[in-house]
Amino acid sequence: MLGTRDVYGDTLVKLGGENKDVVVLDADLSASTRTSKFAKAFPERFFNMGIAEQDMISTAAGLATCGKIPFVSTFAVFLTGRAWDQVRQSVCYSEQNVKLVSTHAGITVGEDSATHHANEDIALMRVLPNMTVISPADGIETAQVIRAVSEHKGPVYVRLARCKFPVIYDENYHFQIGRADTLKDGDQATIIAIGIMVSQALKAAEELEKDGINVRVINMSTLKPIDTEAIRQAACETGAIVTAEEHSIIGGLGSAVAEVIGESDHPCLLKRIGLRDCFGVSGKPDELMEKFCLGVKDIVKETKGIVKRKPSTMPSI
Repeated sequence: MLGTRDVYGDTLVKLGGENKDVVVLDADLSASTRTSKFAKAFPERFFNMGIAEQDMISTAAGLATCGKIPFVSTFAVFLTGRAWDQVRQSVCYSEQNVKLVSTHAGITVGEDSATHHANEDIALMRVLPNMTVISPADGIETAQVIRAVSEHKGPVYVRLARCKFPVIYDENYHFQIGRADTLKDGDQATIIAIGIMVSQALKAAEELEKDGINVRVINMSTLKPIDTEAIRQAACETGAIVTAEEHSIIGGLGSAVAEVIGESDHPCLLKRIGLRDCFGVSGKPDELMEKFCLGVKDIVKETKGIVKRKPSTMPSI
């Protein structure tokens, strides 16, 4: 298990030592977002903006116009909700090189309750022109994502969590913006997942294998630009797709995959796993994952259901 926010803090320090143009801004939550590690190493390049998220975004945009590479962090619900207008106008409309890295996304924020559960953040960021949206699957991928976005020109939103994730990658993995990663091959259905749900999907695939159901598992860590070819290939070759996300099924991964399938030449069954138009509640992360049907057993159940619904032969176009 490895915390993606912990890896973020460590990677920022490494980047700060390599590039003097990297600066970091936080909204009085640096201990939680782990940007405090950068603040300790490079105090002259760290800016605590206080509980003023909108000012923080505007300041970051200004720093970007001067050639700096600002990494801006706070909880996902504040970064994408409270400061959305500034993200739209000052960062995306102006195409500024600002990196928005949120922590505490999704229901695994836990006891902080529904007010602090950001289950709409991907939708809010994905709709913005010029914005790249990424949700890493584990700590190893997170380190590579942060390094990749530091080199990428333009606005980026990276979604991290409060809780620790199972580690699924090793050091040989190579992340690329806009490219999905097939973790397991299969031909009866495809599970496309992001974030913590990738490890859940892999466990579900193991359970399905015991029942003779062979599924493909894809980590779609870049939601925008999404890997349309990987989705179309999965639709064509497996005929059934299950999406799994710790986010609303409206506007998130499920919606993005549905959009691709809807414009594809290959008809495909689709089932979306995620929050179904509701807010979270207070509780322990594991309990909330079960309450909102985001567990391994839920992925297994929905995958079995969609496999049963598949026609014996796929219609041709």
